[in-house]
This record gives sequence, structure tokens and C-alpha cells, in this order.
Amino acid sequence: MTVQNQETEERRLPLGNLSCAGCVRRAEAALSDIAGVHEPSVNLATHEARVLLDPTVDMDDLRRKMQRAGYPLRTGQIELSLDGMTCASCVARVETALQSLPGVLRATVNLATGRAQIEHIEGQGDASALVDAATKAGYPATLLDDGQAPVDPQTRHNTEAAALRRALLLAAGLTLPVFILEMGGHVVPAFHHWLHHQIGMQTLWIVQFVLTTAVLAGPGRRFYTTGLPALMRGAPDMNSLVAIGTLAAWAYSVVATFMPTLLPETARAVYFEAAAVIVTLILLGRWLEARAKGRTGAAIARLVGMQPRVARVIRDDSVIEIAIDDLRAGDIVQLRPGERIPADGILVSEDAVIDESMITGEPIPETKHAGAEVIGGTVNGAGAFRMEVTHTGAKTMLSQIIRMVESAQGAKLPVQALVDRVTMVFVPVVIGIAAMTVLVWLLFGPDLTFALVAGVSVLIIACPCAMGLATPTSVMVGTGRAAELGVLFRKGTALQLLDKVQIVAFDKTGTLTEGRPILTDIETTSEWDTDEALRLAAAMEQTSEHPIARAIRGAAEEKTLTLPAVKGFKSLTGLGVRGVIADRTVLLGAARLMMQESVDISPLAGQAKQLAQQGRSPLYLAVDGQLVALLAVADKAKQGAREMISALKAQGVHVAMISGDAQDAADAIGRELGIDHIVAEVMPKGKVDALQSLRAHGAKLAFVGDGINDAPALAEADVGIAIGTGTDIAVETADVVLISGAPEAVLTALGVSRQTMKNIRQNLFWAFAYNTALIPVAAGVLYPAFALMLSPMLAAGAMAFSSVCVLSNALRLRYMAPHHLRGTPA
Repeated sequence: MTVQNQETEERRLPLGNLSCAGCVRRAEAALSDIAGVHEPSVNLATHEARVLLDPTVDMDDLRRKMQRAGYPLRTGQIELSLDGMTCASCVARVETALQSLPGVLRATVNLATGRAQIEHIEGQGDASALVDAATKAGYPATLLDDGQAPVDPQTRHNTEAAALRRALLLAAGLTLPVFILEMGGHVVPAFHHWLHHQIGMQTLWIVQFVLTTAVLAGPGRRFYTTGLPALMRGAPDMNSLVAIGTLAAWAYSVVATFMPTLLPETARAVYFEAAAVIVTLILLGRWLEARAKGRTGAAIARLVGMQPRVARVIRDDSVIEIAIDDLRAGDIVQLRPGERIPADGILVSEDAVIDESMITGEPIPETKHAGAEVIGGTVNGAGAFRMEVTHTGAKTMLSQIIRMVESAQGAKLPVQALVDRVTMVFVPVVIGIAAMTVLVWLLFGPDLTFALVAGVSVLIIACPCAMGLATPTSVMVGTGRAAELGVLFRKGTALQLLDKVQIVAFDKTGTLTEGRPILTDIETTSEWDTDEALRLAAAMEQTSEHPIARAIRGAAEEKTLTLPAVKGFKSLTGLGVRGVIADRTVLLGAARLMMQESVDISPLAGQAKQLAQQGRSPLYLAVDGQLVALLAVADKAKQGAREMISALKAQGVHVAMISGDAQDAADAIGRELGIDHIVAEVMPKGKVDALQSLRAHGAKLAFVGDGINDAPALAEADVGIAIGTGTDIAVETADVVLISGAPEAVLTALGVSRQTMKNIRQNLFWAFAYNTALIPVAAGVLYPAFALMLSPMLAAGAMAFSSVCVLSNALRLRYMAPHHLRGTPA
């Protein structure tokens, strides 16, 4: 009997991969094995499970366990834009608020982009509830629509920077007289005496009060309207630290100005200039941050900028200009030399030379022929041409790339977990340290003002802005620059995992080789004619897009052979194909298929071995169980593949090749490229087994492939890298996509990962070292020995400098060059 507590809640979980009664039993058993899940009941008709959940159940853990069991929860994605986030503690609080809602599996908030990515159970993600939860936590949210074409992310940052600039100028204008009145006298004693003689100290203090109050109530109001409510909720953030510190200095000065008798005579001093200067310096830091954050999204901004605003469409035999938003699939567009292509489409006129460097990273323009696909955002070369639009708006490749980059930029790397744990308690701890500092100096220090200054300095210098910006800014710039170089990180976590990779395994065909083999040999048994054998083989490959199939069809087309119809066609993954032609059963495939079907291949086995040793892939053709012919195709290695392999080995990376081709053919390519570890003649499942064997000792492993049969291996690897010219299934399964398919792009991906992670480690060291070192200094630890104290104004300046330093370091990643990345050491 199941024991439940009173808070157990009934939930419905949509499950995938349910196809029979056996699936129902196995899914129920998998749910029963999860702690806190009671009385699971799976409905095959609705593909849902009804369960009773304890409140302690971690939904993300439940999702992972059901994924491993083979019955994954069906999930959806919601993205929110957030306002008011200023530090790492803000991120933690928004994530906590979002993840507390029913149906939410995971919420990831990015400080640099100001966005939240929420993964929820399908049908249970209430967007309005998510918006309300973030808003109630103190961070107003708006829902982002996935169906819209991407917009320039710099617009938001530019708006924010412009507002901060106005606030900064106003604050600086009001603060400057306060600073001169108070500090000028300390620098020039004669000026101090003149002011006191002409105006009087009380009047000077009243002037400072008016100006400082205007600074705090005007441009500085943002710190109090956000920080004080957060403090009241028991969730203080950076704004809370600034609010407490400046209000303490202001309130003490007000008492000294208007109620001086409440203070000892030796403690009657004002710190209006400290409050005003702190607000001004922090606004300066915020403005610099906003400008720098805008530059971190420059890569996406450039991609968005590649979308033309208008298109020249042919309507009623005339060319008219329409807005890009009005373009529809099926429209015929006229392109002039030098124009950007407005959408994805197909070339319907004469040849065209197109610069696709913005997609592939390759600088050499490509010649396209009629019927070829063209990509929106790429640039037409010297001639004019016409194209038929196939995809517009959010469906274009450029829009998909932008969304992919945005998703990677918004991801939270595993290294961020440490930052999250620290920042959740950081601000409350800092407030406690500040209170302790004031108490200690009240007991052992010279006077009350000394204790106040020390406490305010601790509050101001400890703002965890740099901590929150250290990782996301580097991820944004690194993944953005990678996209410009033709490398797309579909999953941000791959950026960190790739840095730890010690083994890179490659598929052969289409990955290390051109993937466009040609038919080199055809040997027949004595009863068959060569052309007839080729005709049957080409007929069997009529519907396949596999490179070997295209090679066989190409040879038949050159001889203008008429291909017969095929009935009962069936593709046998990893083996070959079967079909019926003129009532005869035809088999075409590898030796494994012939052995499985009991076809004797010994008459041509010797020739097959010789061809395989020459690096050619042999295929057998059989009719009604009798061997007919041996066909061989050859595929040459991609240009630059050998150099790429050598560079990987020089970096200490172990290189392997896993192929479904014959062992001899794989060995031939392996020898040519300098690959030592070769696994051949494996089925798709065999590739997974080979990967597991390679990393038996715990080494991190990446797999590079391009075909449908590579999808399981791409999913199994720690980092799956797909050639962008490959199949959609391979690309969707991968963590990283190499758009161009050029071998050196693998080195670029590794280099981006290593440079970005190095940058993140530098940022985290700076952020943590800064707070670790300066909080004790602000608290006055150096005062007893050296009589050194850190003033609140210097603390504010140091805090602003810390954040700008982290952002500036991250922006260096914008200048990563391909040749530099390809030589990045391990």
C-alpha cells in the first residue's frame, strides 16, 4: 500500500513513445521507481500518465529519468523578456519564482540578455502565470513570440543605455556642486575658509541636502523603488545594497544638519557628497555596462541586419517593390547585382554567383545553377537572376540560425552553478557583514561616523554585478562570434563540454570525404551484361539521396539507360536495399546483406577485396538469390581533412574514425588522413557501441557526422557535431552544427570553446577575487595596522570598474580569428 502525505498532488504527465500495452506497463514501472511518485496510471489513448506527486519531487529529475526509460515527457518552451535585473542574485530569485510554478521543469535566466527560457510540461505551461510570477518577484516580464522573425537585440540595450545616460547627466550635474562644496575645501584650505566666511556651514549643508535629495529622488530613485521592496520581501539584491548604503549616509547627514543635538559634538558631520557621488558612479557603471552589453549581442545584430527591408517581386509581368513582411512563398523575386537575397528560395533563371560567407564563414562565392537552393541574407554577385520564394520570416535559415544562437547565448553553463549557489546567499551575508562592521567599530573605533563610513563602504563595494555578468557575457560573445565563423552551438552547454573533449571520432562519408563518390568499377558474372546490371542497380537507387546512390544513378544517366519500375522497395539500414523488378527480387548492398540473404559472393569476393584495399566501397547486386555484379564507388578525402587531423593530434586530441563502410575502404582513407584508430563495418547501433568503448576510461568524447545513420552516435557522444550540409535529422540531434562542412570548422569549434571557457575562468577569478579582497578592506581590516580606510565613493568607483572590466574582457572574444582558433592548444 502506498503511503502518501496530505500534500500529495494529482498531476497528468504527457508521455512520448507510447505505442502498445507493453509500453504502458513499462512506463508505469518506470514512474513507480521514482521516489515521491505514487499510483501511476498510463492511458495509451491519451498518451498521458496520471500520478500523485509528493511536493518534494524534482520535476527536472523526473524528466531525466523518464527520458532514460524511453518514455520522455512531452515538453514545450516559453521565453520571457525581463526588466529590472541588475546582478546575479536577481537571476537566482527569478529562477526560483518561475520554477515554483506547476508544470515548469526548468527555468534559465540570463542576466546579459535579460531573458528567461522556461521548459515546461506540454499543456501545463501557463504563460500568463509565468509573467505574473516574474513580475511579482520584482522583475516585470513580457512574453516573447517564437513565431515572429528575430529583431535586433541591440535596440533594447540602446534604449536602456540612452535612459541611463540621461539619468547619469542629471545626477552628475546635481552632484558636481555638492562634491566641490565639500571636497574642494579639503583640497584647497583657502577655499574652505572663504566658503565658511561667505556662506556659513549651516547654509552649505542645507544646499548639499537639497542637491543630494534631488539626486536620490530623481535619477537615483530606481535603486529605492526596486531595492527596498526586495529587502521587505526578504530577498535583497544589488539595488538593496545601494539603497541601504546611500540612505544611511543621507539620513545621518540629515540628522547632523537639522537635528544636530541628537549626535555627540564630535560626530556632527555630513556625508551628502558620499551619497550623491555613489549614485552617480553606479549610474556611470550601469551606463557603461548597458553599452558593453549591447556590443555582446553585436553578432546577432549583424545577422538581423542582413535581412533586407524590401524585395523586388514580379507581379503581372512587371517588377514592383514590396516590404519584406509582405513577401510570401511562391513569389518570384528579381535580384540585381550586389543585392541581398530577401528570403530562402530556389533559383529559377540562369546561373548565379552568390556570396554565402555570412552563413558558411567561407569567403569564396559559390556558383549556383537553376534549381539550386539560395539562402536569405546572402549576397548576389555580378549577375541578375530570378528566384522563387520557399520560406519567409521566421521560417528562413537566417531566422533559424539567429534563434539557435539566441538559445545558446541564453543557456546556463554547468560552471554557472557555483555562481548561483554563492549569489543566493551573497547579498544577505554582505548586509550581515556590514552590520557587524558598524557594530565592531562602534565598540572599538574612534566615533560613530567612522563606523557608518565603514558599513556603507562594505555595502557599496560588495554588489555582485561582476559575478552575474562573468559567464553569460562570455557565452554571448563567444557563441555569436562562432556563428559568424560558420559554427552554431545549438546547446550552450556544449560550449563548456567541448573544452574538455579528449577524443574526437569522425564518420567517414560526407564528413571526412566529399560525400560525392563516383562509380569506378562494375564487374559482372558471366551470365550478365554490364549495362543491364547497372540499369537494375540504378533503378534500386532511384528514390535514395545517399551519396553512393547518386553515384550509381549518375553513371546510368551518362549512358542514358532507361530505368525500370521498382515494387516493394525497402531500405535496410546499414545493409542496403531490397525491391522487386519485373517479378524478380533484387538485392543491392554490402556483403553483410548478401550473407544475411544466403547469397554466395565468392565468385567476386577477390575483386571486392582488391577494390576495398584501394579505398573503394564495394556493393553487391543479386537477383533472385543469385549474384549478378560487383559495383565499386570511390570517394576522395575533403580538402584540408588531413591538415585538420594533424592539428587535432598536435593539440593532444585522440582521433578516431567510425564507419559503416568495408574495413579495407575505411583503412585506406584512414591511412591517407593519418588516423590510427579505425572502426569499420558497423551498423548505427555499432557506432554507439564504438563510442562507448572509446570513452571507457571516462574521457570526454565528441562525434562528428552528417547522415541519418549518425543520429544515434551524435546523441550518444558528450558533444555531437553535425556537418550542416548533412541531413536534417543529424543536425537536429547535434549539439554543434558546422554550417560549411569544411574540415577545419571542427578546429574552429574547439578553438571557440577553449577561448571562451578561458575567458569565463578569467572573469570568474576577477569577480570572486575582487569581492574576496575588497570587502575586508572596506570593513577596515587594514586600519589598525596602516590607518587605511576605503571611502564609500572609492568603493562605488571600484564596484563599477569591476563590472566594466568583466564586460571588456568578454568583448575581446569578438576578435577571435579562424587561423588563431585552429592553432589553439588543448
